Amino acid sequence: MIEVLGEEECLARLATSTVGRIGHVEDGRVEIIPVNYRIDGRDLYLRTREDGILSGLPDEPDIAFEVDHIEGLEGSGWSVLLGGRVERLEPGEGQSIDAAAHVRPWAGGERTLWFRFVIERISGRSVRRSNA
Repeated sequence: MIEVLGEEECLARLATSTVGRIGHVEDGRVEIIPVNYRIDGRDLYLRTREDGILSGLPDEPDIAFEVDHIEGLEGSGWSVLLGGRVERLEPGEGQSIDAAAHVRPWAGGERTLWFRFVIERISGRSVRRSNA
């Protein structure tokens, strides 16, 4: 059974995780990169290295962001997909935003370039295996 999730439910599910995937076009090919993030209302924050693969995101007009959760043994899960653009935060601005300050990249190293993902589109689905 598939259920379409409303916007508020999508945002609530995004708040239950800290790892998602950024999708963008790089040299004519789709690239999907896992990232740590934090959501605060409709603001989604992430950070990367100044010379990192994602540092050029603000120059791209359309970015995708996806988070999902699977319960394999239960046969259930959900997926939320965002579309929008990325804005670069000013130096120091990321650390001053409470939610952004909690973005802790798993990869380690210096991640001083802060981004806000501006949500322009949001959709989500929940799926559960039928008992039949």
